[in-house]
Amino acid sequence: MVNSLEVVHDEIHATLPKENWWGKNYVCQINGFWFLPKFVPNTIRVLSEFKPLPNDVILGSFPKTGTTWLKSLVFSIINRSSEESLVKHNPHDLVPTLEVQVFGTTDQSSPITTLEDSTRIYSTHIPYQLLGNTFDSSKCRVIYITRNPKDTLVSMWHFTNKWKDADQDGLWHLEEAIEKFCSGIFPGGPYYDHVMGFKKASLEKPKNIFFITYEELMKDTNIHVKKLAEFLGCPFKNEEEVDEIVKNCSFDILSNHEVNKSGDFPCWFQVPYNTFFRKGAVGDHKNYLDAMTVERIDVLTRDKFHGSGFMYGI
Repeated sequence: MVNSLEVVHDEIHATLPKENWWGKNYVCQINGFWFLPKFVPNTIRVLSEFKPLPNDVILGSFPKTGTTWLKSLVFSIINRSSEESLVKHNPHDLVPTLEVQVFGTTDQSSPITTLEDSTRIYSTHIPYQLLGNTFDSSKCRVIYITRNPKDTLVSMWHFTNKWKDADQDGLWHLEEAIEKFCSGIFPGGPYYDHVMGFKKASLEKPKNIFFITYEELMKDTNIHVKKLAEFLGCPFKNEEEVDEIVKNCSFDILSNHEVNKSGDFPCWFQVPYNTFFRKGAVGDHKNYLDAMTVERIDVLTRDKFHGSGFMYGI
């Protein structure tokens, strides 16, 4: 018997532009952005069904730009004394992704119902160009994190080669990853368009959209955690509270929890939990990209970022 939901998925995929990005694996294009096929129906459900509440907090990001860390920090800021939750649960289970977990159910009814006065925290890799009207409809708060393009590329390359499919399809070679990243044919891509969508929106709507770079957060974690708390309307009473959250959400502490060292695969994605904690270092691309590749990406960065007044990424 044919699953009717599978038929709908196949029909959706058949109508969308497609490009290969890794071996035989392809991505589908929705309004200029590329998505993994398995998340296309979920993404369409988010765009058509998600109705954020004014108290909702949405964490936006391009893949592999600091999402895991941001989830742990924001969850801890909103839910004080949440150390036990961080010990027992991976940050991606504490803050589910709209197009992966929340709307990833086969139940076609709305999967989320919550009291009006509660704070729901979700994340998404869907670009602002697609979700902006949805955010604006409720005045919910959005926090977006970005990361140096070269480190983002290298992190995604490592991450992809930990997927279940890597054994079957062969490793994603770095040269191919570089080509696809620069062309924009990359899960979530084009990277530069994704970042600039949220950057421009944050300048226009600073009360509703908080934009931060991974490097800023790494350099002055305490300062930016306090800014995040103020943006979220729950400022800290003393410095000790800030220190505790920064410590509990540090890479060393989080990566040593058993749940985050686990080789088990979550039900919602094809990588083990321990894959979300590799290095988290700033400048790791220097260990993998040659001078010619660095300059090639920097040329793109000057054009896409610096040319738009966003002096970042080099």
